[in-house]
Amino acid sequence: MSCPIGLFYGSTTGNTESVAELIAERVGFDQVHRIDIAADGLESVAEYEHLILGIPTWDFGELQEDWDDLWQVLEAAEVQGKTCAVFGLGDQIGYGEWFVDAMGLLHNRMKEKGAKMVGYWSTEGYDFEESKALTADGKQFVGLAIDEDCQHGETQERVEKWCAQVLSEFGMAD
Repeated sequence: MSCPIGLFYGSTTGNTESVAELIAERVGFDQVHRIDIAADGLESVAEYEHLILGIPTWDFGELQEDWDDLWQVLEAAEVQGKTCAVFGLGDQIGYGEWFVDAMGLLHNRMKEKGAKMVGYWSTEGYDFEESKALTADGKQFVGLAIDEDCQHGETQERVEKWCAQVLSEFGMAD
């Protein structure tokens, strides 16, 4: 495998795919291989040393359809000892009670499977009611939270900062 980072994402509207593209640009196309799970599945997860997983939250805290379809495949994936970061998209105004819940579900699944989770992100600058994607103290998200509906103007800067953080936590600081 020529790229040490596998960036797996599911995207229905194209927003998560766009954020995955921003992450790949920032990290470097020579360092990351983007995988749209709707087209290519999750079977190659075990091939990567480092993982970045992207998931939007749908409706009332639900998994995006591609992740939902492949949830059992993820359950069987060998991720023990891999370093993993997650990013999630949500709408903190329209769905404030479930903001980036799917990211929390994905984080928990990976952690339960033995992945070393990194990329935690401050809740500062967000305005939501509840989220399953919070750390126990409620001060951080378990990954990068993106709101393309209400805070599109923040996305570029958040991705830049988060990628630098994640690369450092992967031991690949640039």
